[in-house]
Amino acid sequence: MLQRDADGATTPALKIRLGDYQAPTWRIAGVELVFDLDIASTEVYARLELESADATPAPLRLDGEGLELIELRLDGKRLGPADYHVDVHALQLPKLPARCVLESRVRIHPQANTTLEGLYLSGSAERGFLLTQCEAQGFRHITYFLDRPDVLTRYSVELRADAARFPVLLAGGNAAGSGALADGRHWARFDDPHPRPAYLFALVAGRLQCIEQPYTTAEGRAVTLKLWAEADAIAQCRYALGALQHAMRWDERVYGRNYDLDVFHVVATHDFNMGAMENKGLNIFNAKYLLADVDTTTDEGFRAVEAVVAHEYFHNWSGNRVTCRDWFQLSLKEGFTVFREQSFSADMHSHALKRIEDVATLRRAQFPEDAGPLAHPVRPAEYAEINNFYTATVYEKGAELIRMLAARLGSEAFRHGTDLYFARHDGSAATVEDLLAALGEAAGVDLTPYLAWYAQAGTPRLSARCHYEPATRRYVLRLAQHTAPTPGQPDKRPLPIPLKLALFARDGRMLPLRLAGEAAPAGTERVVELTDAAAEFVFEDIDEAPLPSLLRGFSAPVILECASAPEDLALLLQHDADGFNRWEAGQHLAADAFRTAHAGSAHNAALAAWTGALKALFARADFDDEALLAELLDAPAVSELEALVEPHDPDAVDAARRQLERALARALSATTLAARYAALHAAELGVHDARAPARRRLKRRVLELWVLVDRAAALAAAEDQFAQASGMSERLAALRVLTRHADAAARAAALAAFRARHAQQPLVLDMWFAVQAEVPGGATLDTVRALLSDAAFTLRNPNRVQALLGTFARQNRTGFHRVDGAGYALMVEQLRALDALNPQTAARIAQVFNGWARLEPKRRALAEAQLRALATTPGLSRNLADIVQRSLV
Repeated sequence: MLQRDADGATTPALKIRLGDYQAPTWRIAGVELVFDLDIASTEVYARLELESADATPAPLRLDGEGLELIELRLDGKRLGPADYHVDVHALQLPKLPARCVLESRVRIHPQANTTLEGLYLSGSAERGFLLTQCEAQGFRHITYFLDRPDVLTRYSVELRADAARFPVLLAGGNAAGSGALADGRHWARFDDPHPRPAYLFALVAGRLQCIEQPYTTAEGRAVTLKLWAEADAIAQCRYALGALQHAMRWDERVYGRNYDLDVFHVVATHDFNMGAMENKGLNIFNAKYLLADVDTTTDEGFRAVEAVVAHEYFHNWSGNRVTCRDWFQLSLKEGFTVFREQSFSADMHSHALKRIEDVATLRRAQFPEDAGPLAHPVRPAEYAEINNFYTATVYEKGAELIRMLAARLGSEAFRHGTDLYFARHDGSAATVEDLLAALGEAAGVDLTPYLAWYAQAGTPRLSARCHYEPATRRYVLRLAQHTAPTPGQPDKRPLPIPLKLALFARDGRMLPLRLAGEAAPAGTERVVELTDAAAEFVFEDIDEAPLPSLLRGFSAPVILECASAPEDLALLLQHDADGFNRWEAGQHLAADAFRTAHAGSAHNAALAAWTGALKALFARADFDDEALLAELLDAPAVSELEALVEPHDPDAVDAARRQLERALARALSATTLAARYAALHAAELGVHDARAPARRRLKRRVLELWVLVDRAAALAAAEDQFAQASGMSERLAALRVLTRHADAAARAAALAAFRARHAQQPLVLDMWFAVQAEVPGGATLDTVRALLSDAAFTLRNPNRVQALLGTFARQNRTGFHRVDGAGYALMVEQLRALDALNPQTAARIAQVFNGWARLEPKRRALAEAQLRALATTPGLSRNLADIVQRSLV
């Protein structure tokens, strides 16, 4: 792997290994920072109170990159060049007393910082504002420091700036004073009573507007909630403010966690590499996940805002008050907090629907990651660039591991365990072992076997074989597990896999479950745990051959392999009372139908069973969960179906999936779809209430199916919906149908009208770019090329890059994987340009090549050739070089 030095040359990047971890020999007892802020040039003064536990301290090495050192003092004495050594990565001082004060003054250049880490400018020089992003290693771009998560200290921060250009000055912690300075400047000071690592440092300075709300915690603390945005966007923060209050109340009730500062600041920016950042007391959000109103935000967008606001708030304890010992423990805060966020969202809306969405995300993002060259454990053993490990594996799979632990312990014991964990490690940096020890100790359970899940990459395949013995009235379930080799891990060990299950009689009754050796049944739904490579479970007193419902609630992040008859899956799809497993039965049935269609077989029993069951559900007057019905009517995503065929031809996979959709539309019939659409359209109120989003969700899916069997009528309805839409959910749903199915004139007219209406709204323009990039087919490549030259497109904005290039590569499989390799060539061309501006975003986009080795031979060769050409590009960033080299292994 390569990293770029200051002169643009490349040298091998050093790998950081978990096994090499050593506690810091130096600590920082306190830090005082003073910023003289300006867009072009900012000076940073740092006063570090340093302590070493050793009487003869080791040399001090402080991280620092891109800094211009102005002055350095030790215990008040100015140091000369002979007293220290500076290179492009660090400041080193060979001889220091065990206790001392080091003062430094450096200069940095925010406006020239396009990487969006450290201190940088968001927006234009005339109107934009300054802000920071320090996770994972951005603080070293601000001043010389021990930039590692296990060095916690208390911060005192003073900001100084021109009062007219920067009227708002914010930093983490509590306000500790403000006032005027000479020459039209002013200052503001902030002190944080809680120790924190450098990655949680934050400041914001500029022209911003605020909405605020008083809040009293369950412990009686008076808090002011303040949401900040630029003047033209502040009105869109109202929904997020309400979501924040819901999250705070939920965390008090469910986890007993209360907020602990006087003010909670949240700031929106359009220039951000991540979704949001949980800096203590000063959260900074990608505007995509904070701004929301009916005219610019879809129903899914509202729920995303609510979820991300909750996620970042929950980090106040699972990440801030208790942080990570090292970056290998990243999932300790992220996986844990994703689980907390998912639980909150389920409580706010529908548990079944939320579980469906989370599992779908896992399968579409994390399972392919686990199956490719970028596979890595939830807690990796080594890394060359930590920013490349903010992945679906760390977040989504990490959340599934916490979910398994919570289910293993039960809600009461899990709560006792988290209470113990927070109390024991408050104000310190912890490890995964610390969390499992606290959970296990509180419940009296040894959870160390689950550490294997954190250490082992890959998705286990769980094979289930069942048979019924009428003579003995026994039902025998045989389970076996296998995990394929992944990079660096050729041999896999068995993992503890909890399998939740139920057995159904043919009349729909759930049967009582008594395992052999038990005196009495233990309910009608239970969990068995596979701890070895294989095991057998025998259920007694089963009077008839049952219908198994396995892996209920997706009780473990595995791929279940179970041969089930189409008619059995169809029965579960129609009658299982558990919404998730009803959907899961449909997904398995659709996958079986896909395999048959892809193989070209004329007889497709699974397809007939799938469409027949959904037709029956669609006609049921008592099935009133519109959102669940919309999910049931959707086949697995193309990325999921690609995993069923290896090597795969993206065109063939897409054709087989479209065959499924057309068959479903025909089974439901144009007449029935038109009638349901009309009823849903009449009920549309254009409001964001509990039932309206579900109706709109189903209406969108009905329109997508209707256009497949009655194009003219459906397009006429779509044009009317687009023109009369009461909000973004309706407008965007209609635009998607028109963009994919209308003739060129109607398509162009709709796109032009959408852009004209929302020309001044960046987040909506992102939708405009994305809706064009996702149109299936190789011809879309020409559209993407044209959009790259659009006046509104820029490689400097991560949201815009993800909307166009990210959407094209991830959502348009037939376009990106065009058989002539032109999609790969375009992506590599853009990655080179993007890497020079923003290495983090370039590395994230480059991960779309992760599955290249599973393509059919021609495409595989073309993709590999482009990756190898990219790998030889002089001066690649460490971020991008790491992804490319790992992809080629």
